Amino acid sequence: MAVGERPGEDGRRGAVVVTGASSGIGEACVRRLAGLGFHVIAGVRKVEDGERLRGEIPGVTPLVLDVTDAASIAAAAQAVRDATGDRGLAGLVNNAGIAVPAPVEHQPIDDFRHQIEVNLIGQVAVTQAFLPELRAARGRIVNMSSIGGKVAVPLLGAYAASKFGLEGFSDTLRRELRPWGVHVAVIEPGTIATPIWDKGIASGDELEATLSGQAKRDYGPLIATVRTASEQGAKTGLPPDAVAKDVAHALTARRPRTRYLVGREAKSRALLARIAGDRIVDNAVARVMRWG
Repeated sequence: MAVGERPGEDGRRGAVVVTGASSGIGEACVRRLAGLGFHVIAGVRKVEDGERLRGEIPGVTPLVLDVTDAASIAAAAQAVRDATGDRGLAGLVNNAGIAVPAPVEHQPIDDFRHQIEVNLIGQVAVTQAFLPELRAARGRIVNMSSIGGKVAVPLLGAYAASKFGLEGFSDTLRRELRPWGVHVAVIEPGTIATPIWDKGIASGDELEATLSGQAKRDYGPLIATVRTASEQGAKTGLPPDAVAKDVAHALTARRPRTRYLVGREAKSRALLARIAGDRIVDNAVARVMRWG
Protein backbone atom coordinates (compact mmCIF):
# COMPACT_ATOMS: atom_id res chain seq x y z
CA MET A 1 0.00 0.00 0.00
CA ALA A 2 1.56 3.25 -1.09
CA VAL A 3 1.79 6.22 1.21
CA GLY A 4 0.39 9.32 -0.50
CA GLU A 5 0.29 12.96 0.43
CA ARG A 6 -2.81 13.42 2.51
CA PRO A 7 -2.10 15.87 5.32
CA GLY A 8 -4.46 16.45 8.21
CA GLU A 9 -6.01 19.89 7.93
CA ASP A 10 -3.21 21.76 6.12
CA GLY A 11 -0.50 19.43 7.42
CA ARG A 12 0.74 22.21 9.68
CA ARG A 13 2.18 19.84 12.27
CA GLY A 14 3.90 17.46 9.86
CA ALA A 15 3.75 13.68 9.54
CA VAL A 16 3.60 11.14 12.36
CA VAL A 17 3.81 7.36 12.08
CA VAL A 18 1.73 5.34 14.58
CA THR A 19 2.30 1.58 14.70
CA GLY A 20 -0.34 -0.87 15.89
CA ALA A 21 -3.01 1.60 14.79
CA SER A 22 -5.89 -0.74 13.98
CA SER A 23 -7.59 -0.68 17.40
CA GLY A 24 -7.36 0.34 21.04
CA ILE A 25 -4.68 2.82 22.04
CA GLY A 26 -3.22 2.97 18.54
CA GLU A 27 -6.51 3.94 16.95
CA ALA A 28 -7.17 6.48 19.70
CA CYS A 29 -3.76 8.05 18.98
CA VAL A 30 -4.56 8.23 15.27
CA ARG A 31 -7.86 9.99 15.93
CA ARG A 32 -6.45 12.52 18.39
CA LEU A 33 -3.33 13.33 16.36
CA ALA A 34 -5.29 13.71 13.14
CA GLY A 35 -7.64 16.07 14.97
CA LEU A 36 -4.63 18.16 15.99
CA GLY A 37 -3.60 18.63 12.38
CA PHE A 38 -0.94 15.97 11.96
CA HIS A 39 -0.68 13.94 8.80
CA VAL A 40 -1.05 10.56 10.50
CA ILE A 41 0.46 7.53 8.81
CA ALA A 42 -1.32 4.62 10.47
CA GLY A 43 0.65 1.38 10.59
CA VAL A 44 -1.63 -1.66 10.36
CA ARG A 45 -1.14 -5.32 9.56
CA LYS A 46 -4.34 -5.75 7.55
CA VAL A 47 -5.30 -3.72 4.48
CA GLU A 48 -8.96 -3.62 5.52
CA ASP A 49 -8.09 -2.02 8.87
CA GLY A 50 -6.15 0.69 7.10
CA GLU A 51 -8.95 1.40 4.66
CA ARG A 52 -11.44 1.68 7.52
CA LEU A 53 -9.25 4.27 9.24
CA ARG A 54 -8.78 6.18 5.99
CA GLY A 55 -12.52 6.29 5.46
CA GLU A 56 -13.39 7.31 9.02
CA ILE A 57 -10.69 9.84 9.90
CA PRO A 58 -9.68 12.79 7.72
CA GLY A 59 -5.93 13.27 7.50
CA VAL A 60 -5.00 9.58 7.80
CA THR A 61 -2.92 7.52 5.40
CA PRO A 62 -2.82 3.76 6.03
CA LEU A 63 0.45 1.86 5.80
CA VAL A 64 0.77 -1.92 5.98
CA LEU A 65 3.51 -2.60 8.53
CA ASP A 66 4.49 -5.75 10.41
CA VAL A 67 7.02 -4.76 13.07
CA THR A 68 8.44 -8.31 13.17
CA ASP A 69 9.18 -8.44 9.43
CA ALA A 70 12.36 -6.74 8.20
CA ALA A 71 11.14 -6.50 4.60
CA SER A 72 7.86 -4.94 5.71
CA ILE A 73 9.69 -2.36 7.84
CA ALA A 74 12.07 -1.48 5.01
CA ALA A 75 9.22 -1.06 2.53
CA ALA A 76 7.26 1.09 4.98
CA ALA A 77 10.27 3.30 5.69
CA GLN A 78 10.86 3.84 1.97
CA ALA A 79 7.19 4.67 1.39
CA VAL A 80 7.26 7.26 4.17
CA ARG A 81 10.55 8.65 2.89
CA ASP A 82 9.07 9.08 -0.58
CA ALA A 83 5.98 10.80 0.83
CA THR A 84 7.65 13.20 3.25
CA GLY A 85 10.80 14.05 1.32
CA ASP A 86 13.08 16.61 2.92
CA ARG A 87 10.44 17.49 5.52
CA GLY A 88 11.13 14.33 7.49
CA LEU A 89 8.97 12.95 10.29
CA ALA A 90 7.56 15.02 13.14
CA GLY A 91 7.00 11.93 15.23
CA LEU A 92 7.02 8.16 15.64
CA VAL A 93 4.65 6.44 18.07
CA ASN A 94 5.84 2.88 18.74
CA ASN A 95 2.55 1.44 19.93
CA ALA A 96 2.41 -2.06 18.43
CA GLY A 97 2.36 -4.68 21.16
CA ILE A 98 0.81 -7.88 22.48
CA ALA A 99 0.48 -9.76 25.77
CA VAL A 100 1.34 -13.46 25.94
CA PRO A 101 0.46 -14.67 29.48
CA ALA A 102 1.82 -17.85 31.02
CA PRO A 103 3.69 -19.05 34.11
CA VAL A 104 7.37 -18.85 33.20
CA GLU A 105 7.86 -22.47 34.21
CA HIS A 106 5.54 -23.69 31.47
CA GLN A 107 5.68 -21.02 28.79
CA PRO A 108 6.98 -22.38 25.47
CA ILE A 109 10.23 -20.60 24.75
CA ASP A 110 9.02 -19.71 21.25
CA ASP A 111 6.07 -17.86 22.83
CA PHE A 112 8.43 -15.99 25.15
CA ARG A 113 10.65 -15.13 22.19
CA HIS A 114 7.66 -13.92 20.15
CA GLN A 115 6.61 -11.62 22.99
CA ILE A 116 10.05 -9.99 23.03
CA GLU A 117 10.16 -9.84 19.23
CA VAL A 118 6.91 -7.89 18.97
CA ASN A 119 7.15 -5.63 22.01
CA LEU A 120 10.87 -4.82 22.02
CA ILE A 121 12.87 -5.94 19.00
CA GLY A 122 10.15 -4.70 16.66
CA GLN A 123 10.21 -1.25 18.29
CA VAL A 124 13.98 -1.05 17.94
CA ALA A 125 13.85 -2.10 14.28
CA VAL A 126 11.12 0.41 13.41
CA THR A 127 12.95 3.19 15.24
CA GLN A 128 16.18 2.47 13.38
CA ALA A 129 14.34 2.53 10.06
CA PHE A 130 12.72 5.93 10.65
CA LEU A 131 15.53 7.71 12.52
CA PRO A 132 16.96 9.52 9.47
CA GLU A 133 13.57 11.16 8.84
CA LEU A 134 13.10 11.94 12.53
CA ARG A 135 16.53 13.52 12.77
CA ALA A 136 15.85 15.63 9.66
CA ALA A 137 12.75 17.15 11.26
CA ARG A 138 14.02 17.16 14.86
CA GLY A 139 11.04 14.94 15.47
CA ARG A 140 9.99 13.06 18.58
CA ILE A 141 9.68 9.40 19.51
CA VAL A 142 7.01 8.05 21.84
CA ASN A 143 7.37 4.46 23.08
CA MET A 144 4.35 2.69 24.51
CA SER A 145 5.46 0.95 27.67
CA SER A 146 3.24 -0.01 30.63
CA ILE A 147 3.12 0.04 34.39
CA GLY A 148 4.17 -3.57 33.75
CA GLY A 149 7.52 -2.09 32.79
CA LYS A 150 7.95 -0.96 36.41
CA VAL A 151 6.10 -3.59 38.47
CA ALA A 152 6.09 -7.20 37.23
CA VAL A 153 3.28 -9.55 38.19
CA PRO A 154 2.78 -13.33 37.96
CA LEU A 155 1.82 -14.83 34.57
CA LEU A 156 3.15 -11.78 32.71
CA GLY A 157 6.86 -12.49 32.92
CA ALA A 158 7.46 -12.29 29.16
CA TYR A 159 5.37 -9.13 28.88
CA ALA A 160 7.22 -7.53 31.81
CA ALA A 161 10.57 -8.49 30.30
CA SER A 162 9.60 -6.79 27.03
CA LYS A 163 8.41 -3.61 28.75
CA PHE A 164 11.33 -3.39 31.20
CA GLY A 165 13.55 -3.74 28.14
CA LEU A 166 11.64 -0.99 26.32
CA GLU A 167 12.17 1.32 29.29
CA GLY A 168 15.94 0.82 29.18
CA PHE A 169 16.07 1.15 25.40
CA SER A 170 14.12 4.41 25.61
CA ASP A 171 16.48 5.92 28.20
CA THR A 172 19.53 5.02 26.13
CA LEU A 173 17.95 6.31 22.92
CA ARG A 174 16.94 9.61 24.52
CA ARG A 175 20.48 10.22 25.74
CA GLU A 176 22.05 9.19 22.44
CA LEU A 177 19.81 11.44 20.35
CA ARG A 178 20.12 14.50 22.57
CA PRO A 179 22.64 16.29 20.28
CA TRP A 180 20.11 16.19 17.42
CA GLY A 181 17.17 17.42 19.49
CA VAL A 182 15.15 14.22 19.02
CA HIS A 183 13.22 13.75 22.25
CA VAL A 184 12.14 10.28 23.44
CA ALA A 185 9.20 9.82 25.80
CA VAL A 186 7.76 6.69 27.43
CA ILE A 187 4.05 6.19 28.10
CA GLU A 188 3.25 3.96 31.09
CA PRO A 189 -0.48 3.19 31.24
CA GLY A 190 -2.25 1.24 33.91
CA THR A 191 -5.42 -0.67 33.04
CA ILE A 192 -6.89 0.57 29.76
CA ALA A 193 -10.06 -0.86 28.21
CA THR A 194 -8.67 -2.22 24.94
CA PRO A 195 -8.89 -5.48 22.93
CA ILE A 196 -5.54 -6.61 24.37
CA TRP A 197 -7.44 -7.96 27.39
CA ASP A 198 -9.66 -10.18 25.24
CA LYS A 199 -6.63 -11.39 23.31
CA GLY A 200 -4.78 -12.07 26.55
CA ILE A 201 -7.71 -14.06 27.95
CA ALA A 202 -7.87 -16.11 24.75
CA SER A 203 -4.12 -16.77 24.94
CA GLY A 204 -4.48 -17.82 28.57
CA ASP A 205 -7.29 -20.21 27.69
CA GLU A 206 -5.17 -21.75 24.95
CA LEU A 207 -2.27 -22.12 27.36
CA GLU A 208 -4.38 -23.72 30.08
CA ALA A 209 -5.69 -26.24 27.57
CA THR A 210 -2.13 -27.37 26.86
CA LEU A 211 -0.94 -27.59 30.48
CA SER A 212 -0.36 -30.95 32.11
CA GLY A 213 -2.52 -32.07 34.99
CA GLN A 214 0.13 -31.15 37.56
CA ALA A 215 0.70 -27.73 35.99
CA LYS A 216 -3.03 -27.03 36.10
CA ARG A 217 -3.13 -28.01 39.74
CA ASP A 218 -0.12 -25.80 40.48
CA TYR A 219 -1.18 -22.69 38.60
CA GLY A 220 -4.93 -23.10 38.05
CA PRO A 221 -5.97 -20.79 40.93
CA LEU A 222 -3.57 -18.07 39.74
CA ILE A 223 -4.79 -18.35 36.15
CA ALA A 224 -8.39 -18.03 37.36
CA THR A 225 -7.53 -14.89 39.35
CA VAL A 226 -5.76 -13.28 36.42
CA ARG A 227 -8.60 -14.18 34.05
CA THR A 228 -11.11 -12.50 36.36
CA ALA A 229 -8.92 -9.42 36.64
CA SER A 230 -8.55 -9.29 32.85
CA GLU A 231 -12.29 -9.51 32.33
CA GLN A 232 -12.78 -6.68 34.82
CA GLY A 233 -10.04 -4.60 33.20
CA ALA A 234 -11.71 -4.90 29.80
CA LYS A 235 -14.86 -3.39 31.32
CA THR A 236 -13.57 -0.84 33.84
CA GLY A 237 -10.23 0.33 32.47
CA LEU A 238 -9.64 3.91 31.37
CA PRO A 239 -10.62 4.76 27.79
CA PRO A 240 -7.79 4.58 25.24
CA ASP A 241 -8.03 8.32 24.61
CA ALA A 242 -6.63 8.90 28.11
CA VAL A 243 -3.38 7.48 26.77
CA ALA A 244 -3.68 9.28 23.43
CA LYS A 245 -3.93 12.59 25.28
CA ASP A 246 -0.51 12.05 26.86
CA VAL A 247 0.94 10.87 23.55
CA ALA A 248 -0.22 14.14 22.01
CA HIS A 249 1.41 16.11 24.83
CA ALA A 250 4.69 14.24 24.31
CA LEU A 251 4.61 15.18 20.62
CA THR A 252 3.53 18.82 20.93
CA ALA A 253 4.55 20.30 24.30
CA ARG A 254 7.44 22.77 24.45
CA ARG A 255 8.85 20.80 27.38
CA PRO A 256 7.64 17.21 27.04
CA ARG A 257 8.18 14.83 29.93
CA THR A 258 10.37 11.77 29.65
CA ARG A 259 7.70 9.55 31.24
CA TYR A 260 3.91 9.69 31.43
CA LEU A 261 2.12 7.53 33.99
CA VAL A 262 -1.49 7.18 32.84
CA GLY A 263 -4.20 6.59 35.44
CA ARG A 264 -4.45 6.44 39.21
CA GLU A 265 -3.60 2.74 39.30
CA ALA A 266 -0.36 3.22 37.39
CA LYS A 267 0.67 6.14 39.58
CA SER A 268 -0.03 4.29 42.84
CA ARG A 269 1.84 1.17 41.70
CA ALA A 270 4.80 3.23 40.51
CA LEU A 271 4.90 5.10 43.82
CA LEU A 272 4.84 1.84 45.79
CA ALA A 273 7.68 0.42 43.68
CA ARG A 274 9.74 3.57 44.20
CA ILE A 275 9.41 3.94 47.96
CA ALA A 276 9.04 0.33 49.11
CA GLY A 277 11.50 -2.54 49.01
CA ASP A 278 11.05 -5.62 46.88
CA ARG A 279 9.67 -7.69 49.76
CA ILE A 280 6.93 -5.17 50.47
CA VAL A 281 5.96 -5.08 46.80
CA ASP A 282 6.05 -8.90 46.69
CA ASN A 283 3.66 -9.05 49.63
CA ALA A 284 1.33 -6.46 48.09
CA VAL A 285 1.17 -8.34 44.78
CA ALA A 286 0.57 -11.63 46.61
CA ARG A 287 -2.33 -10.14 48.55
CA VAL A 288 -3.98 -8.62 45.49
CA MET A 289 -3.60 -11.81 43.47
CA ARG A 290 -4.29 -14.13 46.43
CA TRP A 291 -1.12 -16.03 45.57
CA GLY A 292 1.45 -17.20 48.12
